[in-house]
Amino acid sequence: MDTISGLITRVKGYHPNSDSGLILRAYAFGATMHDGQFRHSGDPYITHPLAVANILAEQQLDDATIVTALLHDTVEDTRASHADLVREFGPVIADLVDGVTKLTKLQLNSNETKQAENFRKLFMAMSRDMRVILVKLADRLHNMRTIKSMKPEGQQRKARETMDIFAPLAGRMGMQWMREELEDLAFSVLNPEGRNSIIRRFVTLQRESGDVIDKIATDIRTELDRVGIVGEVRGRAKRPFSIWRKMEEKQIGFSRLSDIYGFRVIVATEQECYAVLGAIHQRWRAVPGRFKDYISQPKSNGYRSLHTSVSGRDGKRVEVQIRTRQMHEVAETGVAAHWSYRDGERVENPFAVDPAGWVSSLNEQFDSAQDHDEFLEAVKLEMYQDQVFCFTPKGEVVKLPKGATPLDFAYAIHTRIGDACVGAKVDSVRVPLWTRLRNGQSCEILTAEAQRPQATWMDIVVTGRAKSAIRRSLRAADRDKFIRLGTELARVAFDGVNKRMSMKALATAARELHLQDADELLARLGSAEIQSRQVIGVLYPELATRDSDEIDARAAIVGLEGDAAFERAQCCQPVPGERIVGISRRGKGVTLHAIDCPVLADYEDQPDRWIDLHWHGGTHPAIHTVTFELAITNDAGVLGRVCTLIGAQKANISDLEFRDKKPDFYRVRIDIDLRSVEHMHAVRLALEADQDVVTIARVRDRHRAA
Repeated sequence: MDTISGLITRVKGYHPNSDSGLILRAYAFGATMHDGQFRHSGDPYITHPLAVANILAEQQLDDATIVTALLHDTVEDTRASHADLVREFGPVIADLVDGVTKLTKLQLNSNETKQAENFRKLFMAMSRDMRVILVKLADRLHNMRTIKSMKPEGQQRKARETMDIFAPLAGRMGMQWMREELEDLAFSVLNPEGRNSIIRRFVTLQRESGDVIDKIATDIRTELDRVGIVGEVRGRAKRPFSIWRKMEEKQIGFSRLSDIYGFRVIVATEQECYAVLGAIHQRWRAVPGRFKDYISQPKSNGYRSLHTSVSGRDGKRVEVQIRTRQMHEVAETGVAAHWSYRDGERVENPFAVDPAGWVSSLNEQFDSAQDHDEFLEAVKLEMYQDQVFCFTPKGEVVKLPKGATPLDFAYAIHTRIGDACVGAKVDSVRVPLWTRLRNGQSCEILTAEAQRPQATWMDIVVTGRAKSAIRRSLRAADRDKFIRLGTELARVAFDGVNKRMSMKALATAARELHLQDADELLARLGSAEIQSRQVIGVLYPELATRDSDEIDARAAIVGLEGDAAFERAQCCQPVPGERIVGISRRGKGVTLHAIDCPVLADYEDQPDRWIDLHWHGGTHPAIHTVTFELAITNDAGVLGRVCTLIGAQKANISDLEFRDKKPDFYRVRIDIDLRSVEHMHAVRLALEADQDVVTIARVRDRHRAA
């Protein structure tokens, strides 16, 4: 078990000038505050912050980070306050503890709206001081190491959150060792049988072929000796989760998985890295497409290394990573290297990325996101994906996520270039816009002034920046379209009550409906967010009321017992005049179906739920929505004329959806509010008579059943 004296000794080992008294005081304060508290395992609670501090000491971090680890749960779980910490340890440490406390309270696995907001808070805390997230990651790592003492449902929740959030975050910060351990610990909870099967196969493989790792490592050392390079060779089998993920991605079994062993060669200089690469490729055959040069093109988190895969001893495929000592330190500790100490001095590792830089870029990017889906999409793309490096025709490097396309490349250069993109050349060859770019390729974007983003582009791009730009453009284009359609709907509505439509009338209605202006009113009318009868209702309430002889909607059905609730089935949308039957919803009211609705077949063996009903014979209000799908010619004014024809029949359009737009025609679904089956036939007949309406069909879909 960790002890405070062991922690102080460990810190003194890399930081002789460490303030041991401060660390000891923090431990004593934490022990006092947590006195009487115990973990799920039964251990005294203070063992947890002490273990977290030791994890951070292994990364050779500064005193402030170590002290924060010892105190990180005091404000949340004890009577200690922020003011107490300021008085005892100063404002810097008190603010660090406060930051960790706030992160602990974030519910990162909640609904998307709240999750997006919490992610914003997470990155804001990181931008203030990255050490906050380092302590939080160490806290999560120790919790995962001791997760077996939790209740099963708590284990599942913690493991899923770790796999989805904290492991990718550790990887994005360059702390690959932590990412791999977090993933494997979560894997052991989420899929214990899968993990155990991988381990069993490893044991069988080792029994059959001996210690392959030692043999291959010896072969690599022999090649280093041959070229006169002094270096350190490390080999290991990849972690079970890493192997499982590759099996899932490639859809292959363990026996067909080749590169399950990984080796690292650590040398003194960058020149020796390339010399070792040459020696290894001379000895073994390189696997095509598996070489990556992260030295000349580093990852955005500072990672530098040469990666290659070769067919090693007995034809076994192995991955070899070649790097210098400084590169290795950054590869292991990531942004933590920014605060690392050696012999009492802050280390100035030339490869360590200033963590404030990329976190600030995240915040800037996310601040521009216009909705929660867009923000979460950007988070996941930024945190979870490897990068590829492509070149402009002028030789400038553009970094993109793996799987990016020429369209992503265009938007990465400038939004204007992306919007105007009509084609692309990759390595001087014309390619489709959905082509996946690879490392080192040169990409040239072809543009045209008249081009505008297409809705299909959303399925092509993968970057948050491209998706955001396309959405903005489509929203602007849709707004113009909806304003035109709304204008036609409004005109029909005004004509229906013998009033003249004017911009003044529309502006008055917009004000009454608490909208910005007349254009906003028309756009919402065209997008079916509001209905034309609402507009008429606020301007001419006396004209918007239903006829006095209309049947009240509650009395529309004959045969119901008492005041039983009912609703029309959306699968068949019966209207007054059609034969209907009721299906009891077991204490939740009755659903009305047309007698020929195919869904009724599902209730043939439940005769006790059938209720004999029929419509009242009087005049019904136009509130019964029926969905039609029309194919109409793609000519100017056709859609407006269709809307006019519907309005002329005293019917209201409550929703409109474009389904399939082609150069010569397009399909559109229209929800129309009707009085009766006769009213429906009149509307349908008027539409069928129009020469530009190619087909019209009533939509009856069993998948929409209530």
